[in-house]
Amino acid sequence: MQRKSNKYFELHTEAAPLAVFRILFGALMFASLVRFWANGWIEKLYLEPLFHFSFYGFEWVKPLGVYTYLLFVVCAISALLVMVGLYYRWAIALFFFSFTYIELMDKTTYLNHYYFISVLSLVLCFLPAGQYFSVDTMRTSKTEADRERNRWIPRWNLDALKLLLGTVYFYAGLAKLNSDWMLEAMPLKIWLPSKVAIPFLGNFLTQEWVHYFSSWSGALYDLFIPFLLLWRPTRKFAFVFVILFHLMTGILFPIGMFPYIMIVSSLVFFDPSLHQKILAFMHRFTGSWSAPIIQKKKPESHQKRFKGLMAPYIVAGLLLFQLLFPWRYLLYPEELFWTEEGYRFSWRVMLMEKTGYAQFKIVDGQSGKRFYVDNSDFLTAFQEKQMSFQPDFILEYAHFLTEHFSKQGHQNVEVYVESYVSLNGRLSQPFIDPNVNLSVEKESFRHKTWILPFNDAIEGI
Repeated sequence: MQRKSNKYFELHTEAAPLAVFRILFGALMFASLVRFWANGWIEKLYLEPLFHFSFYGFEWVKPLGVYTYLLFVVCAISALLVMVGLYYRWAIALFFFSFTYIELMDKTTYLNHYYFISVLSLVLCFLPAGQYFSVDTMRTSKTEADRERNRWIPRWNLDALKLLLGTVYFYAGLAKLNSDWMLEAMPLKIWLPSKVAIPFLGNFLTQEWVHYFSSWSGALYDLFIPFLLLWRPTRKFAFVFVILFHLMTGILFPIGMFPYIMIVSSLVFFDPSLHQKILAFMHRFTGSWSAPIIQKKKPESHQKRFKGLMAPYIVAGLLLFQLLFPWRYLLYPEELFWTEEGYRFSWRVMLMEKTGYAQFKIVDGQSGKRFYVDNSDFLTAFQEKQMSFQPDFILEYAHFLTEHFSKQGHQNVEVYVESYVSLNGRLSQPFIDPNVNLSVEKESFRHKTWILPFNDAIEGI
């Protein structure tokens, strides 16, 4: 087994697909960060709020005040450096840390595709994506022999990207195999009719058969698209579906650059010959900094030059984590969609529509005096919406209220909440036990026993 493993890691392939991936990834990340700034979201999401929700274990990650703009500048510049392949190793590491810091600053803004970018950029830290068609290559490769050596990379580099992308798709498909999505067409039955104003498509989006067709086709797409991209006879056909699917989701839902990220990422499944053509096209405009395209047969002398590196084992560990971590929800006893314990970081994409109501009560534990909190005094409308149906948000906010009112001079502060949540069109149900003093409840990875039972059942994975 060890011998076969070593033999696999000695295999190599052309670097063109990885170079194209690096260029397009860097370009999209730069455009995404510029778009984020231009829309005023830095100020709206990170500077205006008085309070920020933190990820458990990362409470120390907070917005940096006016220096938050500088953080975005650093992230954008690092994305540009990744794109052109200048100081690539440092640039991709800087991008990973700055982008992930931005992602962790406020849990309210969590999206699966932000997490995907962090994971992807971490994997790229261990891949030689700046080795070919880059400024680094131009600076360090003085001879044709140098450039020819840089044309080859370990084959596992591309396989790792394919596996990561396939995991995102396949797990998203598995998550859709539940009774709400497949049998009730929820939550698409709620979302699609609201898009009636879209030209041409609007009238179709109100029809029930479209809701069921979209639910079933979405699940089948996610489950099978990685395999269709892997198999050469169906690859072009599958890529057309990738383009159509993500352009449609981009039209229907406000998910930013994610559709374009998934489209360009899917190019990694194609043979190096296509990527050489893409690089040849780019070379017309970037010849001053990019290495020329060299077409030669694979030299035998490169057979073992990648042996003995730790990078493949590190990347294998990262990918194994992504395969196992999404299943942690099985350790919790209640309905996943209701408690959301183990929901994040598991490639569960747009599976539910939840709305909530949360009224917080501050009580003096000795005198019994009480008053109610106006959430808008502390939270933005977006934060309040997200807080109202997510238990860890509710607990963190209760702790904030405890600290806030204790500092104001209130004694023996206890915090209770009256909470109701609607899940995928169901009638609202009581969500949090109103008799539990949340100020003394501790955040942890353990099941939150103060979440009231879900009075229904959602069957499936």
